[in-house]
Amino acid sequence: MGDADTRLGALRTRIDDLDQRIVEALSERARVVIEVGEMKRSAGAGSYVPDRERGVLDRVVALNEGPLPDQTIIAIYRELMSGSLVLERPPRIAYLGPAGSFSHLAARRKFGSTVEYEALEHIAACFDEIERGRVDLAVVPVENSVGGGIVETLDAFASREVEVCAEINLGVHHCLLGNGPFNQIEIVYSKPEAFVQCRNWLGETGFSEKTHPVASTSKAAEMAATEPRAAAIGSTLAGDLYNLSVLAERIEDDPNNVTRFLVIGKESAKPTDDDKTFVYFSAADQPGSLVEVLDAFRQAGVNMTFIQSRPSRERRFDYVFFAELAGHSHNANVSAAITEATKHCHRLRVLGSFPRATGVS
Repeated sequence: MGDADTRLGALRTRIDDLDQRIVEALSERARVVIEVGEMKRSAGAGSYVPDRERGVLDRVVALNEGPLPDQTIIAIYRELMSGSLVLERPPRIAYLGPAGSFSHLAARRKFGSTVEYEALEHIAACFDEIERGRVDLAVVPVENSVGGGIVETLDAFASREVEVCAEINLGVHHCLLGNGPFNQIEIVYSKPEAFVQCRNWLGETGFSEKTHPVASTSKAAEMAATEPRAAAIGSTLAGDLYNLSVLAERIEDDPNNVTRFLVIGKESAKPTDDDKTFVYFSAADQPGSLVEVLDAFRQAGVNMTFIQSRPSRERRFDYVFFAELAGHSHNANVSAAITEATKHCHRLRVLGSFPRATGVS
C-alpha cells in the first residue's frame, strides 16, 4: 500500500496544482470581462449577447478532446458566463413562476445560478416587464412537443413590442416528489397538463384516483412539503427548492417530451451560421393571399420550421399567423422573402432573429 499511497498523494498534488492554475485563469478571464462590461456600458449596450454566447460554446466544444463529455464543458461554461454577466452588469431575468417551475428550470439552464431572477404569475406579465424596462430579459414557453404551441405566449407577441434573441430546448422530465413513504401517499398534486403527460404511470401505480389539480407544478411542490401523506409531480428543481425527496423519476409517458422556450428582450441577436427568424403576419383580405405569402418563402428557398394560427383580435373569424423561418432576417434570401411576403399581407412584423438552440438541456 506504500507505493499506492505515494502515487495517490502525487496525483492529488497535481490536481491541487491544476486547480490553482484554473482559478488563476478564471480570475484573469474575469478581469477581461470587467473591461468588456465597462466598454458596453459606455456604448449603452446590453450585457447579454446571444451570438457571442453561441460562439463561445461552439469554440470550447470544438477544443474539447475529452475525457469530459461536451455537455459537462457546456454546463461549466454556462455557469462561468452567468458569473461574467454579473461582473459586466447583473441582468434581471423574468420567467413564468412560481420558483421551481419548468420555466424557472429553463432559465437556470440558460443563464446559470448567479444572475438575478424574478418569478411572474402570468406569461403576459413577462412581456409587460420587458416593455416597461423593469427586467432585461424574460424566458417564456412557446411550444411543447406533445401539446403544441403555447397560445398565451403567441397572443402576447401580437400586442407587445419585444424581440426574440435566443431559444432553449428543455427536456421535460417529471418526478414524483414527497417526504413520506411511497405506499402512504393519499393525494398527488400537480397542474392538469402534468397529469396528462404522466397518465400511463399514474394508471399503473394506482395514483390516478388520487390526483388533485393545482395552478402549477411549483404550487404542487409547496403544498406537498406541508402535508406528510401528499406528493407532487414536478421538476427536480422544485424538489430542491421545497426540500422534497424524489420518490420516482422520469415518470412522463413520452421520454422525448421537450418544451421550447424563447428568450425575449429589446433586441435581436446578430447573425451566426445557424439562426432562426420569428415573424407574425396577417394575410391580405383577398383570395389566395395566404398561399402567396407561403410561396414567397418557398421561392426564396427559406424553410418554415413552425407555423400556427390564432384568432385575430381585430375582426371576428379572422386569423393571424406566427411562423419561424430558417435563417437570420439579415440573410439575403430571408430578407428578400420577407419583402415579397409583405406585399400579400395586411401586416407582417419580424419578432426577432436568434441562434438555433443546439441539443436539449
